[in-house]
Amino acid sequence: MLTDAPMTSNLIVIPARLKATRLPDKPLAVIGGEPMIVHVWRRAMEADCGKVVVATDAEAVRDAILTAGGEALMTDPGHASGSDRIFEAVSRLDPGGQLATIVNLQGDLPTLDPRLVRACLEALHEQEADIGTIAAEITRQEERTDPNVVKVVGTPLAGTPILRALYFTRATAPYGEGPLYHHIGIYAYTRAALARFVSLPPSGLEAREKLEQLRALEAGMRIHVALVDTIPLGVDTPADLARARSLLGAST
Repeated sequence: MLTDAPMTSNLIVIPARLKATRLPDKPLAVIGGEPMIVHVWRRAMEADCGKVVVATDAEAVRDAILTAGGEALMTDPGHASGSDRIFEAVSRLDPGGQLATIVNLQGDLPTLDPRLVRACLEALHEQEADIGTIAAEITRQEERTDPNVVKVVGTPLAGTPILRALYFTRATAPYGEGPLYHHIGIYAYTRAALARFVSLPPSGLEAREKLEQLRALEAGMRIHVALVDTIPLGVDTPADLARARSLLGAST
């Protein structure tokens, strides 16, 4: 499922803003001698799936990426979501609409396995989805009931290891015996799907669950989910940052 073949006509955009309630200045948090956003940029480059750009509202983030040898774009600080920031970057970098797909890669995943970017793209291209994303089977009992662990409920696509998403939720779902899947918030869009998504108003279920991807499902967009065997550490709190430093500090 996670192949090594190079992808073409793709753009990976990493949205990064400094304002965060639980961990201020998060993209610039130092891990192993480098800002976290640089670690994420390196993992994206290692995926070898296309051009990588950091879209930010902060000059310090832009400068960190430029110093590391990457490309960064200053965007409107007023964006309500990372998706809106990404769409601005895509519109400016590809005004002619030549790109086939865009990957939305969160800037707080410093332990990301680069293969996961490929998995998103493969999910997108299986049977012509609008959006591709990934999930891993939950193996720890406490995650089954943790509202911070987003679950995806899906149905298998015949002949593939991919699910078609039916719902995303913070609840323990689906009910009964069987596997539950931990959704990992990395997305690949067709260019047309990204443009449609950011044009949609926030939806009722999105507001209730606080999950942006439900806006797409409520609008009838098709989301495919590749099942993977690793979950990157998302850094949202000081405790997460300490863990990331423990995992990466000696190797960077």
